[in-house]
Amino acid sequence: MDLIDIYIQEVTRRLPEKDRDDVSMELRSTIEDMLPDDYNEGDIKEALAKLGNPAVLANGYMDRPMHLIGPRYFEIYVSLLKMILPIAIVISIISTVAEHLINYGGGTELNLMIDTVVNLIVRGIVGSFEVIVQFFFWITVIFAIIERADVNKGSAPVTPRSKQWTPDDLKKLAHIPKKRSISKVDVFGSLLWTAIWTSLYFYADHYVGVYLGSENGVQLQYPTFNQGVLLQYWPLVLILAGLEVALALYKYIAGQWTKGLAIFNMAVQLIDIIIMIVIILNPNLLNPGFIAYIADLFIVSTEGVSTSIVGGVIFIFIFFGALSVYEGFRKAKIR
Repeated sequence: MDLIDIYIQEVTRRLPEKDRDDVSMELRSTIEDMLPDDYNEGDIKEALAKLGNPAVLANGYMDRPMHLIGPRYFEIYVSLLKMILPIAIVISIISTVAEHLINYGGGTELNLMIDTVVNLIVRGIVGSFEVIVQFFFWITVIFAIIERADVNKGSAPVTPRSKQWTPDDLKKLAHIPKKRSISKVDVFGSLLWTAIWTSLYFYADHYVGVYLGSENGVQLQYPTFNQGVLLQYWPLVLILAGLEVALALYKYIAGQWTKGLAIFNMAVQLIDIIIMIVIILNPNLLNPGFIAYIADLFIVSTEGVSTSIVGGVIFIFIFFGALSVYEGFRKAKIR
């Protein structure tokens, strides 16, 4: 078997069975066109060298990439891993510590305290490792899907730093005022906040409410919300969390406030306010035991407590949502 046959074999063996014959004939014709009439082994090697690595050439014939995460998305993929994984670990550690503090019996024996601390450390390490594996897996899956669904496979990387830099690239860039720019800290804070409130929402009956001391230590006695009612709205909450994550990623990629980003931020804030108002207006949302405790504590009616909480929450969401929209458009206009 000569070099041409071996080269064609190395290309076609990496392709689906149904495509091998057509590619083989096309490739053989291409190689023969590159050779002179009276060719020798040196001419064959030169032609094959121009075609390049068989594995790379095979990738060009594929409808899908042979790599999991290609160069077009690799830098942003790594950057997001560095940003999101610490957030997930922090949430995992906070949840573990909170669970142990709530369930801690309050014993003062040295052995009991040492066992509790050791158990807390072990649970924190194990929980963090599980979170890392889960987030790494799902982020990789998402980017692998994006890689294969991308219609611009031959385009430049999403981040300009991944391509060959030349001074001419500076002509394509504009100076970004400091007050208009979006730092990684801002994006990190947005993702962290989304992770915190989402965790609290789905485990509100474990963490949100009135804590009172007892023989078994400090425990949650009166949860603020009825968890069953909260879970009725889980599709809306997941949509909202997804929009907030998308907004944070938009900020990260854009790197500065623009009119388009400000409009998208306004849309997210509006949806946020509408969803939260729908949830908070549910008459069964607040736990009767929590309302009765607060009413007795401040010597007011239960109706007054409910009205104050609902009104206060709605005001807070509208105020901070409007403030975010205003700041977005204000920063987008800075020159």
